[in-house]
Amino acid sequence: MNPQKLNEEVLAKITDAVSNLYNFRDHYFDNHPVNEATAKITDISKELEKTLQLLDEHKEECEKLDRAKYLMLKGRALNITSDYSPEAFEVLSRAVKFNPKLVEAWNELGECLWKKGDVQGARNCFERALKQCLNKTSLRNISMVLRQISQEPKEKIRNIHESVEKAKEAVQMDLEDGLSWYILGNAYLNLFFVADQSPKILKQSMSAYIRAMSDPAARSNPDLHYNRAVGLKYDEAYKEALESFEKAASLDPLWPEPVKTIEKIEKFLQQTQQMVYNKGNQKARKLQNFLKSLKLHHLGPYGKDSSSSSTGRRHNTFQHIKLCQLLPGVNQGKVVLGKVVGNIVTEDEVPFSFCLVDEDEACVSVTVYNIAEGKGVIIGDSVAIPDPDVHSVDFKYKDKHYQFTNIRVNTPLRLVVNGRVLSHDKHAAVRLDVTLTSQ
Repeated sequence: MNPQKLNEEVLAKITDAVSNLYNFRDHYFDNHPVNEATAKITDISKELEKTLQLLDEHKEECEKLDRAKYLMLKGRALNITSDYSPEAFEVLSRAVKFNPKLVEAWNELGECLWKKGDVQGARNCFERALKQCLNKTSLRNISMVLRQISQEPKEKIRNIHESVEKAKEAVQMDLEDGLSWYILGNAYLNLFFVADQSPKILKQSMSAYIRAMSDPAARSNPDLHYNRAVGLKYDEAYKEALESFEKAASLDPLWPEPVKTIEKIEKFLQQTQQMVYNKGNQKARKLQNFLKSLKLHHLGPYGKDSSSSSTGRRHNTFQHIKLCQLLPGVNQGKVVLGKVVGNIVTEDEVPFSFCLVDEDEACVSVTVYNIAEGKGVIIGDSVAIPDPDVHSVDFKYKDKHYQFTNIRVNTPLRLVVNGRVLSHDKHAAVRLDVTLTSQ
């Protein structure tokens, strides 16, 4: 066999070895039980050592054939962990110098710089890769970078919209790639927080995560389950959120955040259930005094023969009903009225939560999204809610049973407090402090 052919076979061999290294990582739980998750990092390190040894053994032959590709493969192998590798950076920097058109090398160097915290440097690398050819890896990496660049609020929103579009492009290039779907889910979830906390955007995020989980490689990623759980929490699908946080914790037992979040959700559910059951913990006489002060004019523009304060036109007719008459889902054309009897204190700013009691002493919890910090209602306020969106919380988790009714309000501008529609200053500005994993 001629030397050229032999060198080509050797290069193909080490290409397969690096690919197998990533398959070992990405499909680890296809071959190992979840209770061995603590051994994953050690096992990957052992496989990395074997791969690097093979690369070193065939360095001379491979560099004669294609030095840049050899260096890219070595850098890719060194890039297998989540930590920044100075050696990977040095090797990949040499690879792009030898061949500035090598797309894989630019993508790997970008990911290396991303781990270092050099977001702008990473972006430059991904853009250099895209200049060579359109590829899903660069598109989804640009999507990630756009969400991490520190900008003014308006520019931040533009960047996140662009992030969604780049992730969509990546998905369209390979509809079976779970990682691309995962990045799209993250982009939508970020958009949910910085735009207007729209349930539609949240559902788009959840749909993308579901598609991601159909890919076995993506399904083993604890970050996917964690970020999906964050979305489920804000979708108020608490049981599914707790289970998804549990999955993230099982896939990465050394990561404390999923367990801490589970504890926060349990505390919120317990507090909410207790306050609903005990009507905000108000004493009977004080509760009666609250309800005596509840008047029909507190319905404001949603009362009989009222007109809209913002448009001057009459609202469509709203029927005032009691809390016990609410049905699951959106109660179109209905309005409920009650007194705030307790605020539910949580560690998270979103949503703002309180308990509402009506004239029959029925009590529900209310969660309000997009409300400005410090602009919530207080105990004793009369609150009317048009088109109430009702969700029944009723599930068992571990040894506890959670059961209460909640009304979700997507914007405070729909609320009527003490007979007046809330003003626009009660609506939250852009939120930039979302706690998600980096992708």
